[in-house]
Amino acid sequence: MPELRKDPITGRWVIIAPDRAKRPTDFQSLPKPAAEEFCPFCEGNESACPNEILTYRNHGSMPNQRGWRVRCVPNKFPALKIEGQFENRGVGMYDVMHGIGAHEVIIDCPQHETRFSNLPPANIREVLWMYHDRLVDLKQDRRLVHPMVFKNEGAAAGASLEHAHSQLIVTPVVPIQVAEEMRGAKEFFGWRGRCIYCDMIRQELDDAHRIVLDSANFVVFCPFASRFPFETWILPKRHSSHYETVQEADIDELAQVLKTTLQKLEVALDNPSYNYILHTAPFHADSFDLQSYHWHLEIIPRLTGVAGFEWGSGFYINSVLPEEAGEFLRRTEV
Repeated sequence: MPELRKDPITGRWVIIAPDRAKRPTDFQSLPKPAAEEFCPFCEGNESACPNEILTYRNHGSMPNQRGWRVRCVPNKFPALKIEGQFENRGVGMYDVMHGIGAHEVIIDCPQHETRFSNLPPANIREVLWMYHDRLVDLKQDRRLVHPMVFKNEGAAAGASLEHAHSQLIVTPVVPIQVAEEMRGAKEFFGWRGRCIYCDMIRQELDDAHRIVLDSANFVVFCPFASRFPFETWILPKRHSSHYETVQEADIDELAQVLKTTLQKLEVALDNPSYNYILHTAPFHADSFDLQSYHWHLEIIPRLTGVAGFEWGSGFYINSVLPEEAGEFLRRTEV
């Protein structure tokens, strides 16, 4: 059983998951696999994965068989497990609880595609809608507090399998980084009575220097205080705290916006590894969270490493002006 252990100094919770060491790629380099290497995520290899949780299938196809378009399965080596109870306890001065949560894998497509941006918008739309459906379902479990959907594309971004896929981890506590975001958003709302993300959208659209893409309902920009070169955010223009409240029409547009943004990054930066992370409010947020927090996607190309100064200080050193990054991406043709 995984454990959550709380750092008594910072309040940060750490997941201790020894079963994760069973992954065959742990603690070794990640050479690019040969084209013929077995892939458990490809259609026809369904038995190599745990039984599916939710799948979008072609009519007449059977569960855990061929005929699927997007497939969600439990992670074979989960960081957190859905079974059990918290059993929050003290170990001397330390706080410990069982590692209760959810850890799922969303397999983006049945064919062996390694670049998510190569998928057609209709396929990306179904992946984004799978995020929605899984959050709506997991929200019903009152033990679960905060969901995070993320993609690791490329070995430098932490991907252990090339086949395009995303992951979903739902924790029983709010992660410290999310708590810091929410605290800052609440303070701004308490001071000005407005959502800081909505104000940010208005300012970025007015300035235009860091804008990458502006669509009817979404805006893409390199944030003013970007931590990493070419860090890029996607935000809905209409205020919304929870991704799981997104409407189908918006998902259609978001799929095209996400595809175009990733293509721009790949053309401009020669197909970098990257992470994207869906930031959304905790499932059962209070009224201040609903008014002050704003869901968004953060895309982080893995162009530089984090070294001693960053780890020790919490500062980030970014060698690319966000204004130059935004203009460069905006002008990149795809």
